[in-house]
Amino acid sequence: MSELSSVLLVGGAGFLGLHLIEQFHRNSPNTRLHVFDVRPLPESLSPYFTFPKDAVTFHQGDLTSPEDVASAIEKSKCDVIVHSASPMHGLSQAIYEKVNVQGTKNLIEVAKKLKVRALVYTSSAGVIFYGQDVHNADESWPYPEVHMDGYNETKAIAETAVMESNDPNGLLTVCLRPAGIFGPGDRQLVPGLRAAAKLGQSKFQLGDNNNLFDWTYVGNVADSHVLAAQKILDPKIAPQLGGETFFITNDAPTYFWTLARTVWKADGHIDKRNIVLNRPVALVAGYLSQFFSKLLNKEPGLTPFRVKVVCATRYHDISKAKSILGYTPAVDLETGIKYTLDWMNEPSSEKH
Repeated sequence: MSELSSVLLVGGAGFLGLHLIEQFHRNSPNTRLHVFDVRPLPESLSPYFTFPKDAVTFHQGDLTSPEDVASAIEKSKCDVIVHSASPMHGLSQAIYEKVNVQGTKNLIEVAKKLKVRALVYTSSAGVIFYGQDVHNADESWPYPEVHMDGYNETKAIAETAVMESNDPNGLLTVCLRPAGIFGPGDRQLVPGLRAAAKLGQSKFQLGDNNNLFDWTYVGNVADSHVLAAQKILDPKIAPQLGGETFFITNDAPTYFWTLARTVWKADGHIDKRNIVLNRPVALVAGYLSQFFSKLLNKEPGLTPFRVKVVCATRYHDISKAKSILGYTPAVDLETGIKYTLDWMNEPSSEKH
């Protein structure tokens, strides 16, 4: 593997971004770490993170600004850019278009002009999903003709732009597709589960819970990025990585509601019985919720999209990541859930 001199982590102040800093600090200690983000690094960090703040040089800026991106690249003198910046699920199409599409294309253009050697892009396993069951999907699965949501639609557009920009004599690119990320620092999945329990919704189950789902511990996702950044500069391995996509999971599909119930149990929410809404009934409820919420100008608690996501089987084949990247999930699901619960119970953590 190639020794990296400097890495620029675009989106490095986010959930995955902080774990990228941690894993680069642990596994590539001689690499200079630079973070480019629209928001600064958090004032205080969970004890889970061991990297000292002075190990990171921060550059604040807008991903869609050529000047801001160029300044960060020039100051960091980076060998590789790792681009994990992305808005959360559930936002407007315009935000996804701006960040995922315009921001990524701007980053590619500037990186090429400034002769950056490689770009590692954080895509999503959801780029192949449109509501159908996904059984052991590999990277040969095509994009659907129509995506269900703006997040994955724009991720697919950005991923395509990254892959098409691969140049063996210029900018080398690789896309990683993590599935169901969870772990310390999560601001969406775990807080959402806690909020649902507080509203008394933990007793409801959508679907029969016979659908296997890929959850992936965030530290493992970060590990895969470190491997990709190191290996893409290796002349022997680069041809196998350049312009390619790789699914990244914990390689341990589990029933969808397992993670949620583990979190709820840790918070003392243990329901003696569950109210099960099968998929057809849940879909009708989702459409009704969406309709009446629109009339009342409120955010719907249940939508057809959420029902389809929760009730679908979605797991992936990571043989390609194992054989080419040398990726294996270092933290199993049980340990990952323990780390997440420990983080949830830290008094100083902002998660309620």
